[in-house]
Amino acid sequence: MDMEENEKKLIYIADDDYSIREALKTFLENSGYEVLMFETGDLLLTAFENKPANLVILDVMMPGSSGFTICKEIRRFSHVPIIMLTARDSDLDYQTAMDLGSDDFFTKPVSIMSVVSRVKAIFRRIEFERIANEKKQ
Repeated sequence: MDMEENEKKLIYIADDDYSIREALKTFLENSGYEVLMFETGDLLLTAFENKPANLVILDVMMPGSSGFTICKEIRRFSHVPIIMLTARDSDLDYQTAMDLGSDDFFTKPVSIMSVVSRVKAIFRRIEFERIANEKKQ
């Protein structure tokens, strides 16, 4: 394995629900990821601008800017994978998240294991694409 594969992936989580943040952090850290948590998307965005994460998990409805707004802002300068979480089970929210560049969308109450599985799948796909691109060169 090269150095890049051995580095811990950094994941940022913004959700105003402490229990969801903590559960995601625990399960993701147990899967080998480094996790930083934020109570608002605005705090996450500031941190991301200073030190980009490898993946972002955003709640849609938070104090300050919505997850949709933060997703749109991050998409202005980054292709980082973004997973959205929402308490509202609506097709419009799903469509909005996807149109803004989200990679996946989960409705609360969320299965923490499903989110962790999706995170792993996204990182696997990125690694497969990296290897395929190296072989082309």
